[in-house]
Amino acid sequence: MAKRLVMLSALIVVGAFISLPAQAQGGQQRARPTPKGPAPHLPDGKPDLSGVWRGGGPVQDLAVGLGKGETIPLLPEAEKLMKSRQSKDDPEANCLPTGIPRIAPYPWRILQTPTHVFFLFEGNIHSYRQIFLNQTKHPDDLDPTWYGHSIGHYEGDTLVVDTIGFNDRFWFDFRGHPHTTKLHTIERWTRKDLGTLVNEVTIDDPGAYSKPFKLTFTATLQPGEEIMEYICQENEQDTTHIQGPARAQ
Repeated sequence: MAKRLVMLSALIVVGAFISLPAQAQGGQQRARPTPKGPAPHLPDGKPDLSGVWRGGGPVQDLAVGLGKGETIPLLPEAEKLMKSRQSKDDPEANCLPTGIPRIAPYPWRILQTPTHVFFLFEGNIHSYRQIFLNQTKHPDDLDPTWYGHSIGHYEGDTLVVDTIGFNDRFWFDFRGHPHTTKLHTIERWTRKDLGTLVNEVTIDDPGAYSKPFKLTFTATLQPGEEIMEYICQENEQDTTHIQGPARAQ
């Protein structure tokens, strides 16, 4: 536990994000060996996605989730905005929510009910996502939010999550890849085996990208782990000292 507390404290320093190992960039940093075994199912036959996970989204650079030879189709104005961003202005580094599909390098938990799936995040503001399984369409008049409005359904062993209604405030990664309020994401969460959860996410934002593109990230089960109380705002002193453009090593 003491080592965990040291790690969490160190990662508050935004510069630490730059030196995270490559596997953390892809959401695959592992605290222990990946558990082996078949993917579990709920009594009703649906996939059991519950548990504490680490990874599942970009940290430093959105591009780590691309397929071989693919590039992020940034529009010129979006690329200009990204290049103008300064590390000290990163919302995630300032204790604000990560948005989708970005994820902080801390554990998080999935809880499933017949009507909702909840993602509970340890990092930053101890935030959460709620995915409505009992809705088939988005409301017509949504207030823009950090995590948007998510409706989900199961396709075999995959949870499919459709999300709109985003604000334009979060960054996709530490490099500063932007988005607009036109952002629409489709996530496909599949538990490949006991210890592996794959997120295939399609990003469609005609305000910042010339075409939709797909990214793939992997989360790893953390058996015996619990999400800890973590309050980023309480003693945050680092972002005022950060200098230079947003970037990833």
